[in-house]
Amino acid sequence: QVQLVESGGGLVQPGGSLRLSCAASGFTFSNYAMSWYRQAPGKERELVADIFSTGGSTDYADSVKGRFAISRDNAKNTVYLQMNSLKPEDTAVYYCKARHKVTGMNYWGKGTLVTVSS
Repeated sequence: QVQLVESGGGLVQPGGSLRLSCAASGFTFSNYAMSWYRQAPGKERELVADIFSTGGSTDYADSVKGRFAISRDNAKNTVYLQMNSLKPEDTAVYYCKARHKVTGMNYWGKGTLVTVSS
């Protein structure tokens, strides 16, 4: 069955870094654009970054540009989010999403918690 499993979250001090991973299985990973979303307590889920199915195009929310980098390894069926210069306002549950490049079908992971605090 389809699975997206996020990992790499945790507690980090302001200014620190984390690398999130999302391992995919049960579908043809290279046919899907991949995205990272986040949801902070009491707020709506928001798009953080996405990457085209081939990895040739990326996009970022203004709030993370220059600090976060999304990448993917189609051989490992994994998408990554490198997060640098973390701020307390980056605290959220981070989710990965797969979107089929033709049909638009979406799959979601269950999320990983990132807490930025001193």
